[in-house]
Amino acid sequence: MLKPISALLLAATLTSPVMADDFSDKIKQALKSELRSEKEKARDRNRKPVQTLDFFGIQDDMKVLELIPGSGWYTKLLAPALRDNGQLYLALGTGRVEKLLENETALGKAKIVAKDSEFKYNETEKLYDLTSTDLKVRDLDAVLTFRNYHNLTEKTRTQLNESVFKALKPGGIYGVVDHTRRHMQDNDNENGRRFDPVLAIKEIQAAGFEFVDYSKLHYRPDDELRYEVGRKSVTGNTDRFTFLFKKPE
Repeated sequence: MLKPISALLLAATLTSPVMADDFSDKIKQALKSELRSEKEKARDRNRKPVQTLDFFGIQDDMKVLELIPGSGWYTKLLAPALRDNGQLYLALGTGRVEKLLENETALGKAKIVAKDSEFKYNETEKLYDLTSTDLKVRDLDAVLTFRNYHNLTEKTRTQLNESVFKALKPGGIYGVVDHTRRHMQDNDNENGRRFDPVLAIKEIQAAGFEFVDYSKLHYRPDDELRYEVGRKSVTGNTDRFTFLFKKPE
C-alpha cells in the first residue's frame, strides 16, 4: 500500500493538519446549506465528500478546477469552502452551473473557464468528443473530476489528460473518481457508464502523471460489475475507483 497523500505531497502543495481539519469543517458546513436539495443531501452518505476531498488533500487556500461539474453537486460544496482563501474554477459542460452561479451569491466567486469548448457525440464510439480541451488556466493546485471520465472518447481523454497536466503547477494533484468496469472487458449494453481502472491509470500516466495512491472509500464488494449504473438494482451502490495522481515536481 502506498503512503497516505499527506506524507507524499510537499509543503508547497499541502498545509498543516490543522488547516486540513478546517477545510473538512467547511465542507461539513456546506453540506448543511439550504442551497442543496433533499435529493442532493440523500447522496451524501454514498458519495462521502468529506473523506473523498480529504483523501485528495484539498485545502481551503488551493486553486482547484472541477471538470464537467454537471448540476453542481460538488460545486455547492467546493465553492463556499474555497471562497475565502482559495479559488474554484469550473470547466467543460458548465451550462447548468453557470445559471446556478448567477443566482446564488454564496457561490459567486467560482469562475467558469473554457466556455468555448463543446461536447460532440461520436456515433462510432458512442461517447463524446470535445471541440477543445484547453482549460484556459494555469498554475492550479488541483484538478478534480467525478464520474465523468467514462463519457469521453479515447482521443478526447488523451487530450484532456494532457491539458490537465499543463494546467497544474509542479506537484499539483489530479483526482479521478469513476464507476468501475471489469479489467479488459469489451463494450456492451451494460457497461457504457463504467471504465476500466487499469486503463485509466495507464492513460493518465501516459500524460506524464505519477500515480500516487488509491482509496477504497467507494469500493462496493456487492457490485458484481455486471449491470449498467442506472439500473435500480445497482444505482447508489456502484463500485467506483478513486485515484490520486500528481504532476512531478
